[in-house]
Amino acid sequence: MPTLAIVFGILLDAMAFGAYAASEAKSPTSFIPAVFGTIIFLCGLASAFAPNLRKHFMHVAAGTALVGTLGGLGMGLPKLGALLEGTAARPLATGMQIAMGAICLVFLALCVKSFIDARRAKKES
Repeated sequence: MPTLAIVFGILLDAMAFGAYAASEAKSPTSFIPAVFGTIIFLCGLASAFAPNLRKHFMHVAAGTALVGTLGGLGMGLPKLGALLEGTAARPLATGMQIAMGAICLVFLALCVKSFIDARRAKKES
């Protein structure tokens, strides 16, 4: 999981910087995915260097992904209809909200699966 956290963190960071570069408005809110990405990245990095604290760092990363999922999809999905119709006020922002929510959701699902697998392995041993 630490490697996946690092990869997903970098993906969210790259997405944020790409959105900022692509945006004409140059709004600082373009960096919101980078906040989530950086926290997830740092949790992955820290858990790779401190294996005894891996469980704690991965839970922080999963909690961050949960908030990112709820925030991204909660803000983006209500505007999906307008985005698909081409009438969205800020189509890039809406797309980025949905993308951040989806990326965080995939990472969260992988975290939950990992937690379940770890618990089962602990019971079996």
